[in-house]
Amino acid sequence: MLFVYRIFINIVFILSPLIIIFRLLRKKEDIKRFREKLCFFSKKRGSGKIIWFHGASVGEIKSIIPILEKLEKNKIIDKILITSNTLSSSKIIQQINLKKIVHQFFPIDTNFLSNKFINYWKPSCVFFVDSEVWPNTFINLEKKQIPINLINGRITKKTFSNWSKFPNLAKNLFSKFNLCLSSSTESKKFLVKLGAKKVKFLGNLKFSETQNENFEKNEILNKYFNSKKIWCASSTHHNEEIFCGKIHIELKKKYKDLITIIIPRHIERVSSIVSELSKYDLKIHIYRNKEKKIHPDTDIFIVDAYGKTKTFYNYCKIVFLGGSLIKHGGQNPLEAARFGCNILHGPNVSNFNEIYKFLKKNNVSKKVINFHSMLSNLNKLFSKKNNTKKLQKKLTSIGKNILKNTYQEINILIKNEI
Repeated sequence: MLFVYRIFINIVFILSPLIIIFRLLRKKEDIKRFREKLCFFSKKRGSGKIIWFHGASVGEIKSIIPILEKLEKNKIIDKILITSNTLSSSKIIQQINLKKIVHQFFPIDTNFLSNKFINYWKPSCVFFVDSEVWPNTFINLEKKQIPINLINGRITKKTFSNWSKFPNLAKNLFSKFNLCLSSSTESKKFLVKLGAKKVKFLGNLKFSETQNENFEKNEILNKYFNSKKIWCASSTHHNEEIFCGKIHIELKKKYKDLITIIIPRHIERVSSIVSELSKYDLKIHIYRNKEKKIHPDTDIFIVDAYGKTKTFYNYCKIVFLGGSLIKHGGQNPLEAARFGCNILHGPNVSNFNEIYKFLKKNNVSKKVINFHSMLSNLNKLFSKKNNTKKLQKKLTSIGKNILKNTYQEINILIKNEI
């Protein structure tokens, strides 16, 4: 199976110029930095000891920010290399004010490129986040005796089922992990079955939060939203914005001062979202980093900027989490919960099952399955108070404990390897 994978990934490499051009046209690549994926490095390694973290996209990178803040103060580490696959994740990293961090895009996982990447950066140890498993990179790291670790490991039933079809490959790759810190008890069980040797469950890192990120306080927004009835659809995917637009039209019959805030998961889709919603005669305002005057009759307020969810959760008491009406697996609801928001989500939340169960148990989240249930729940929530401070304190306490224990494990590994 490894032979087949290598044929496939080499075909991807051969086609990469066409793939990258297509992604550039769709604004999914950085025109100045896409060559990093082909190991044309935009940063110099420099001297000293480097530890490497890799997370696929925004969610994975956000989950390790509290860990990175602690490692920034660790004197035995000279530099922290962060790699990711997506443009949106690189934008998030740009907002992290940590001197030791350097970001590069993860290279295409061919044998040649992975070797070139490892030989250039020479990491002392590597931490993959969530469910990132790259065969050629793993094999080349092992050859150079560089420890491979998994943090906040997440293996869903679907992922486990897919890996189970190739048991020999799975055992070969998962056994290479020096340590796996799983994000759930279910993931721990699946990791062991797939061949991981040392697996611990300390909790989901997504419960933890950065201590240094401040959300924007905008007087224009504050004045405008204080006079409106607001709900927010966050981390939305294709077709979910249309669903929310139709919900807005129906709710507007009852709430004349209604504003629906939409924060798309991928902001390069904003122009197509505007085009689709405009067909319903909705008045749309597009928010970027610098606010302009908002029309008093605005219906849909679309956020066209990265890293602004906290700003808008501060104004809302109701948040619908996207990626859940479609078969995507849902998005992380904890940030909204910390701001006291009541949370709605669709039926597809397999990526965050345990988190949603926790929120449901605390009467914070509610599942919606269709247009009618979404409408009904929004009407109920408009008259409900925000979540209690007791829950917010509970979330903070859980997050701090998970962060403390995870950092202790990582710190032991780093001390042994550097």
